[in-house]
Amino acid sequence: MDRKKVALVTGASRGIGRAICVKLAKCGMDIAFTYSSDEEGAAKTKELCEENGAVVYMYRADIRNSESCAEIVKDLVSKTDKHIDVLVNNAGITRDNLIMRIKDEDLDAVIDTNLKGTFYMMREVSRIMLRQRSGKIVNISSVVGVMGNAGQVNYAATKAAVIGMTKSLARELASRHINVNAVAPGVIQTKMTDAIPEDVKEQLTSQILFKEAGKPEDIANAVAFLASDESNYITGQVLCVDGGMAL
Repeated sequence: MDRKKVALVTGASRGIGRAICVKLAKCGMDIAFTYSSDEEGAAKTKELCEENGAVVYMYRADIRNSESCAEIVKDLVSKTDKHIDVLVNNAGITRDNLIMRIKDEDLDAVIDTNLKGTFYMMREVSRIMLRQRSGKIVNISSVVGVMGNAGQVNYAATKAAVIGMTKSLARELASRHINVNAVAPGVIQTKMTDAIPEDVKEQLTSQILFKEAGKPEDIANAVAFLASDESNYITGQVLCVDGGMAL
């Protein structure tokens, strides 16, 4: 019998990360995921994945730390017959403000999580996938990284950088038939967007062709496609799941 695929998802105690884990579990994968501090949320993600037949590995970790990322991957491959089939880099934070009000620590925090964390996980998992000669990497960017947004210069910079890393790594790993793609969500109904002031939210929604925010499941469905065999001839691409916002 063919072995089950294993997917590793970062930042999955709630929202988009949780939806991705549950969707991939429904697709028949075992799930490993990271979270930073929300024990209750992580336990719920684990429960939902197990309800869909997945073996689940949880890691409370700081992906801003390269050694922490290396330890996650080392531990996971020791439990999964030395394979990781899918990596989804979802963990991300915002520290929004106008540029003259963005403090150095706010810039550093966003870069450390959104950019460095994604880089560290790709570096560690790439080593495993190269040995396997197979694998799918899906990075969660943002429509803001494609079109920009006032008040999010730091966030937009990291999400644009994620796109650049995606395209570059796709070129590096193509010879081993490893796919590297990005999904760029628009305005999605999560706790992160709930914190956006109403006037800003209305301004963003007005740019969406469908005039409404998307759901975490919309992103999860796109990730599941890029993580599946149905996307084997797709690499280095950015799929905007944004209701037409970036047009």
